[in-house]
Amino acid sequence: MNPAAVHSALRPEAESWQARNAEYLGAALAALRQRLQAAANISRAMASSQRAAQEPPPPEQEPSPAPSNERGPLSFFWRRASAEPAAAPVPLLASPSSPTIEVPSDDPVRRMAAASEGDPPPALLMLARRLGLSEFDRDILLLCVAMELDPATASLCASVHGQPDRDYATFAAAMNLFDRPEWEAVSPERPLRYWRLIDINQPGARPLTASALRADERIVNYVKGLNYLDDRLAPLVLRMAPPPQGRTLPRSQEAAVDAMTQALRTAPSSSTTAVVALRGSDRPSKHEVAGAAAARLGLSLYRLPVDALPSQAAELETLARLWTRESLLLPLALYIDAHEVDAHAGADSPVHRLGRFVARLGGLVFVDSREGIDLTVEPLVALDVAKPTTAEQQQAWADAIGDRAPAVAPLLAAQFDLSRPDIEAILKSAPAVQTGVEGAADAAALEAALEAALWDACRARTRPALSRLAEKIDARATWKQLVLPPSELALLKQIAGQVRTRSRVYDEWGFRARMTRGLGVSALFAGDSGTGKTMAAEVLANDLKLDLYRIDLSAVVSKYIGETEKNLREVFDAAERGGAILLFDEADALFGKRSEVKDSHDRYANIEVDYLLQRMESFAGLAILATNIKSALDPAFVRRLRFIVTFPYPGPAERRRMWEGVFPEGTPLGKIDHERLARLHLTGGNIQSMALTAAFMAAQLDVNKEDRRVTMPLLLDAGRMEFRKLDRPVNEADFRWVETAGERA
Repeated sequence: MNPAAVHSALRPEAESWQARNAEYLGAALAALRQRLQAAANISRAMASSQRAAQEPPPPEQEPSPAPSNERGPLSFFWRRASAEPAAAPVPLLASPSSPTIEVPSDDPVRRMAAASEGDPPPALLMLARRLGLSEFDRDILLLCVAMELDPATASLCASVHGQPDRDYATFAAAMNLFDRPEWEAVSPERPLRYWRLIDINQPGARPLTASALRADERIVNYVKGLNYLDDRLAPLVLRMAPPPQGRTLPRSQEAAVDAMTQALRTAPSSSTTAVVALRGSDRPSKHEVAGAAAARLGLSLYRLPVDALPSQAAELETLARLWTRESLLLPLALYIDAHEVDAHAGADSPVHRLGRFVARLGGLVFVDSREGIDLTVEPLVALDVAKPTTAEQQQAWADAIGDRAPAVAPLLAAQFDLSRPDIEAILKSAPAVQTGVEGAADAAALEAALEAALWDACRARTRPALSRLAEKIDARATWKQLVLPPSELALLKQIAGQVRTRSRVYDEWGFRARMTRGLGVSALFAGDSGTGKTMAAEVLANDLKLDLYRIDLSAVVSKYIGETEKNLREVFDAAERGGAILLFDEADALFGKRSEVKDSHDRYANIEVDYLLQRMESFAGLAILATNIKSALDPAFVRRLRFIVTFPYPGPAERRRMWEGVFPEGTPLGKIDHERLARLHLTGGNIQSMALTAAFMAAQLDVNKEDRRVTMPLLLDAGRMEFRKLDRPVNEADFRWVETAGERA
């Protein structure tokens, strides 16, 4: 049944309950009005009798003395005292001698009893049951609610108090009005004040019993039949979308939901709080698991960021009580997002406030953290939630793609580690994907076009997560441009081959089931500056159609304890999710040898290296470490590397090949002597710099466009500049060029 049909089916039942609730509330207010009227009559009668008792008896008839204008020294005060009798005292609390308030008619009582029948009961009775109100508590609350709903209540309260300016509800009035009064009803630990059902306005030295009582606005609306999230909580929390009807989670995540709901349903009935700890690095997966569990239990799930918790203890207590009250009045569960919180922070940190907050909460509470948080309340169940397995991701892709391109799903699942929400978001761009495959001529072309469109969509989806801590390199270099000895070139092609065939080896051939670490591909590129290390990384990225990110050490390394590890974790997690290639340029700055601990700086530096060792081993993607000083690396890193590629200083043959391919096709060239240029001892980076300098020099020549070309004299001038930049001696004979007659022509 669709949601519209469900809503239509429930509407008559809701309208029937609203009618019963209105009838009950109207009858309760009528009965209260009768009590107030009776109490007001008694108050007026008592005031009249007290005034009559204070009047002096009539004097006996005696001969009056002759009038005299003389006044005694105190005659003014005596006359004033006799002319202004004292005001009648107003009784605050009921006493044994106080008259009993009798309700003139039992018609409202019969109406209340009739409206109370049925399930669910009226809102006031439901509130009393859920919050543990006694009959006297409920009567006090009704009196305060009547002040908001019945205009006559204020004047009747003034009559009960015997003072026109006291037109409000008080505890004293309630003690006189209702049967079985309880002095402890206004204790801070009793429901009325504990759950913030009423507010007490007690200015100055006014007694508690004579202070004004007012019902909370949320409670007034609830009693009236309007049930909504408290507007004091609404700005702090965000409702999480429930899972679509009929959708099932991957098997690994469905098992987590089953374990969670089973633990919640078998929890002791005396337990008022159920804390579920969700651990894991993938937020969307934890959201899905919690949402599915809440939906099974019929609860709406609201997310509260841990940073939104107030720092003041009183405000934190109020927030905890208000939310717990809401969880009793509405089918709610709370999802506290502490994914990024430091679990080992100090006493005034968000994690400390989180512990105090959870200890004061009631209802179902999910606590989301990356690695787990020590709470003062023992979780009912603690679960590690991960992304769907590679096989489950492959199945999700296959279900979405269908028979159009059966080979695409394994490729996407092997390269990109995505949660199901990520996969669904990518597939929602189906119009763009369809546009990319409309022109396909046959099944093979369709599969290739669909693979390219989905591959690019996956890269675009996962790209932004790395932008803060790494620099994206636009990889354009190709195998043809890379000049290396055959052995080193073969190693690079082996790296690309291993990345492509990981799924076959790990999943189809069963290696993943036997390995817990080392599933990624890590390589060390060692060689002098300019020998082609970065270019080789670009070639791999271009060939594999993956994004290449160079880690920005200035953004990653921090002077604050723990921040470097946090930044590195963010880099590795984002790269794993998006299948990006990580390039740690100048890797010896991060992966250097651990030193002997002499002070706290050494200790924390070693901790960073230890973290890198562990994270590199668990990283499932391709990580490339480039360094000029291989010996500076910690030996433990070298042991964990799968490939070590040495980039040697190029010889004459390699330099000649570099010169032959250094200029783009559109560059106007004169006669170039590649053999002569190859005799200059330069690296590939220096050769590229020379060629670019010569091109700019040619572009600035003040000659005809046809004569504006890159020539040998310009290249040798650029070489002279390059040698001086490298602080090398310049032998002018090596940079002198004698043009032949044909070249001058």
